[in-house]
Amino acid sequence: MPELTVDGERLFGWDEAVETEFDTAVAVAELVGQERAVPFRIAAERLEEPLRDASGTTVGRIVRERRQLDGVLHLSPRPLPGPYVLRVHARVENASAEPVGSREEALRRALVAAHTVLAVTGGEFLSLLEPPEWARPIVAGCENVGVWPVLVGDRDRRDVLLASPIILYDHPEIAPESPGELFDGLENDEILSLRTMVLTDEEKREARATDPRAAAIIDRVDGMPQEVLDRLHGAIRYLPGVAPHPRSATTSGAGSDDPAELAPWWDPGSDASVSPETDSVIVAGVPVARGSRVVLRPRGNRTDAQDMFLDGSVATVAAVLCNVDDEWHLAVTPDDDPDAAEVMLAHGRYLYFSPDEVEPVEVGPCR
Repeated sequence: MPELTVDGERLFGWDEAVETEFDTAVAVAELVGQERAVPFRIAAERLEEPLRDASGTTVGRIVRERRQLDGVLHLSPRPLPGPYVLRVHARVENASAEPVGSREEALRRALVAAHTVLAVTGGEFLSLLEPPEWARPIVAGCENVGVWPVLVGDRDRRDVLLASPIILYDHPEIAPESPGELFDGLENDEILSLRTMVLTDEEKREARATDPRAAAIIDRVDGMPQEVLDRLHGAIRYLPGVAPHPRSATTSGAGSDDPAELAPWWDPGSDASVSPETDSVIVAGVPVARGSRVVLRPRGNRTDAQDMFLDGSVATVAAVLCNVDDEWHLAVTPDDDPDAAEVMLAHGRYLYFSPDEVEPVEVGPCR
C-alpha cells in the first residue's frame, strides 16, 4: 500500500498491485497415489521514494509497503478408468498465518488476483468446453470453484491450461478491435470503458495517481472516439453455412455463407417478427416490457460474477430481446445509478438478464 507524505503530513494512501510469478515443476509420477503440497512465499517489502520540488529539495516521500503472503499449491491425482487419462486436482490455498483485523487489511493478504496456469510436457489437456465424446462423462465430473479452465496458446496446442477467473473460450485472443491494453478485448473492453466513463473527475484523478497503466487507460477512454467504442460491441468473424432462423419468412439463402443472405436471423432490425421496444414477456403472471421496473435476482450458476453485486437492485427495462434460439432476455438500466443509466441509453449498451432472473415491481406499459 503506497502512502504519500509531504512536509511530514500523510496526504493519502492507495492500493496497487505488483505482479509476482511463482513457478514449480512436478513429475506426473510424483502425483500417482499421493498429494503434493508446494509452498510459496511473497516476501514483505518496504520501498521509499523521495519527492523533490523544482529546486531539488526533498519535500516528501512515497512509501510503498507490501505485506508478506504465504500460500500452498496442492496437487492431487484423481485416477480415472483407462491408461491415458489422469484428472489432477489443483487448489491454491492462502496460508498466511498473521491475523487481520479489517477487510482492508485482509485484502492486502488476499489471493484475489491469483491466476493458475498448468502446463504438461509429453501430454495434453482435454478441453472442458469441447471434449471428445468419450470424455464427456469425465469432464462432467470436474469441479471448478471460482475458475473457468480453458486451453491457451496457439490453436494447435493442448499442453497449457489457464484457470481463468472469467468465462472465456479455448485459445482466447485479444480482439483486433481493442484499442489498447484494458482487459481482454471486445465486450469486456466495452463494459469497462463505459464504467470508466461514468467515474467522477475526482475518482479519475485518484485513479491516475495510483499507477501509470491506470492513468493511460483513463486517458485513452476519455479520448475514445464513438466509432472506436462501437467496434467494441462485437464482431462476426465468420458464418460457416448456418441456416437462417425459421421465424424469418423473408430469408431465402438457407445454408448460404453470404452474410447478406444470412442477415435476417441475426439482425433484429430486418426481422419483422421481433420488436425489442414493444415485445413483452410474462414474469410471475405480470407482462414485462420496455419501461417496466424489475428487481434483479441473478442466478449464481450461470451469470457473470459482477452481476451478483446487483442482487436486489431495481432496474428499468429498456428492451425485450429474443435470440436465434428463441430465448428471451431483458435489457435493463440500473435505477440507483442514473449516470450509468444515461450512458447506457446514449450508447445502446445495457445489462442483460433472463426473465427468470427478475421479479416485477409493477405492471409496465405492455402492448
